[in-house]
Amino acid sequence: MSKYSRIVTMVSVIAVMAGMLAAVAWAGGGPGYHGPFGFGSVPSEAEIKAKDIAVGPDGQGLPPGRGTVAAGEQVYKAKCIACHRPTGTEGPMDKLVGERLPVKTIGSFWPYATTVFDYIRRAQPFDKPGSLTDEEVYALTAWLLFRNNIISADQVIDANTLPKVRMPNRDGFVTDPRPDVE
Repeated sequence: MSKYSRIVTMVSVIAVMAGMLAAVAWAGGGPGYHGPFGFGSVPSEAEIKAKDIAVGPDGQGLPPGRGTVAAGEQVYKAKCIACHRPTGTEGPMDKLVGERLPVKTIGSFWPYATTVFDYIRRAQPFDKPGSLTDEEVYALTAWLLFRNNIISADQVIDANTLPKVRMPNRDGFVTDPRPDVE
């Protein structure tokens, strides 16, 4: 067999193998999702609603409830001090209170007060995320906003007042002008 014949044979074999792989993939035997895995269940509307706790910058999704700075200080002392220390300026976890420099604290980085509420509600405390009541989350949000000199000590935070809080870094983010990014 000549060198040319061997090359033609090898190319033919590769073409046949590629065609077989394409046929298997097209018929559903190839990589990718091929239907249910046979475990779990379809969630009920109530289960979906219980997990749908997102809060938008405009306050859409905020639950009923309210919180004060004084109540927030008590919740902080009971549930947050272990990770953020007495004033929120120490560690070992992130600084919560600080100067208005490009340091990622609530007062210097976060653009919307509702995002503070949303984050605390779904991710804190570290050892029991999602365990705080809505009242505790409102109170903690109020206390942290006060500690960052954003609201006064007598301000009540609720679904009506929280979206109106103007964060110092509201205009510190640049929107992405590309048309394919939403």
